[in-house]
Amino acid sequence: MTHNDKQPINGQDNPSFLDLFNQLPPQPPAPALDGQHGAGRLAWLRAAWKTSWKEGGFLHQRWEEVFQARHVSWYEIANWIKAVVLLGGLSLIVLMLDAADDITSAALKGLSAVPASGAGDGNGLWGTVDHPIRVFLADQAAHLPVAPAALYAFWQLTGLLGLVGGFFGNAGARIAWLLFGIGSLAMIWSATPAGGRAAATGLAALMWALASIFALRGLTLRPIVHNHPPQYQFNPAVHLHATIPAPTPAGGDYGDEPDNVLPLQR
Repeated sequence: MTHNDKQPINGQDNPSFLDLFNQLPPQPPAPALDGQHGAGRLAWLRAAWKTSWKEGGFLHQRWEEVFQARHVSWYEIANWIKAVVLLGGLSLIVLMLDAADDITSAALKGLSAVPASGAGDGNGLWGTVDHPIRVFLADQAAHLPVAPAALYAFWQLTGLLGLVGGFFGNAGARIAWLLFGIGSLAMIWSATPAGGRAAATGLAALMWALASIFALRGLTLRPIVHNHPPQYQFNPAVHLHATIPAPTPAGGDYGDEPDNVLPLQR
């Protein structure tokens, strides 16, 4: 049996790693180790390792706790397993955040290095919508430490991710798609000349609405009603309670019987 100097936490023992070395008597090593190679402290550690894996040993009990952790709830798992899982989860989150930061920095640097795109001639339906956005982003980039091409590429990337992610039902992608459309309409309204501002904005709104057929596929404004079957089953039944009179003992008194009832003739 292992020795535990600490009080139980949540009804569970709080094992100490020092229990691994408390399973054998102190130096000198056991007589069974005399004459073997590495007798002394190394042999004592080797014997402690072997003993800890026997039934009731420190490592044997920890292995049993790991094996039982697959079949119990989180509150019933040993405390040291919870600590290892939480520490591993935090380490994984830190690594993922660090990798995401590197990926984001590389993507933004790549967008900034994109050569400047042409302003476009503004011809055709798409040019009527795309040209004001290019002009607006170019004007705004003059006051920002970023190239106009990077802003335009980021705008295209946001629309593409919102369209694809919204098609597969991702809520965040659909929110990004809505913000992408509203921002595009605002840029078109701001950069289009006053004479054709309303027509260009209306045309962009129609294009955005048509694309929303795919981005917002399956979205409905009707409330969803879940009809779950009742958790209980009602079985109507009628129960009749009848009281059966006790039989009259033999030779009893018939004086209390009605006059129209004659005693039984023997």
